[in-house]
Amino acid sequence: MSELLHKIESVGFVLRPDSPTILPLYEGIKAKFEDRGIKVFLGDLSAKMIGLKGMSFNEMCQEVDLLVSLGGDGTLLSLVRRSYGYDKPVLGINAGNLGFLADTPIDCVDEMVEKLLIGDYRIDNRMMIEGYMQTQSGRKNFYAFNDVVITRPTIAHMVKIDASIDEDWFNTYRGDGLIISTPTGSTAYNLSLGGPIMYPLAKVFIMTPIAPHSLTQRPLVVPSDFTINLQSPDELVVMIDGQDDYILKAGDRLVIKGAKMSAKLLHKKEHSYFSVLREKLSWGDE
Repeated sequence: MSELLHKIESVGFVLRPDSPTILPLYEGIKAKFEDRGIKVFLGDLSAKMIGLKGMSFNEMCQEVDLLVSLGGDGTLLSLVRRSYGYDKPVLGINAGNLGFLADTPIDCVDEMVEKLLIGDYRIDNRMMIEGYMQTQSGRKNFYAFNDVVITRPTIAHMVKIDASIDEDWFNTYRGDGLIISTPTGSTAYNLSLGGPIMYPLAKVFIMTPIAPHSLTQRPLVVPSDFTINLQSPDELVVMIDGQDDYILKAGDRLVIKGAKMSAKLLHKKEHSYFSVLREKLSWGDE
């Protein structure tokens, strides 16, 4: 956990995209902040969607004390990646379905705003991935909060992926591909493939093969201070947090390491990750 904010005088909102009907909900939540003397700014893309005037995203990130995601986990994922480098905490208000990351329910916003004003909250530092693709046309940098998925472009053929850690070759994956996940992303695609759930404040990569050709291939957990290098004689698709995708051609190189800065997620002080697992995954008996 990191220290609390010195002050919270202004917040910047990003709304779930392609959802103009979210306007009344946003206006109601905006009023809850403003009634307590907190200025509210709105990102330009979100503002355009609902017919209001907004502020450029970069300017907003520089101006505000706290960023607020109003939507589902995908909205929060995008906001965390776009705001990387500004070192601003993100509060996720859940206007979606699952709410693993955006875990403040709509009916708890009043309570959450009060907690913000009296410092009754916590900020969790969560590991992010920093990586790049080295291709014939140059270098493409990226950041990921959940995972990087490397897979085949067509269903007809399996792929071969050579993996090295700190320049030391250790495995060749044959199958449908490979997921490299953060602990936060361990409950996403990684979980559906049988990968382990990791405590979200851990600093590790989870490398989980997708439909491996060999039954001896198993998920592998490695410390985040290692650098992972991936290459293939095949063309691959690389997907970042399920939101951006790129083509990696034969001989191109994908490099993944732990990002220098963490994502900062703001929660109620009593927030329990294990309670979230129990609720969202329907674990245990009543």
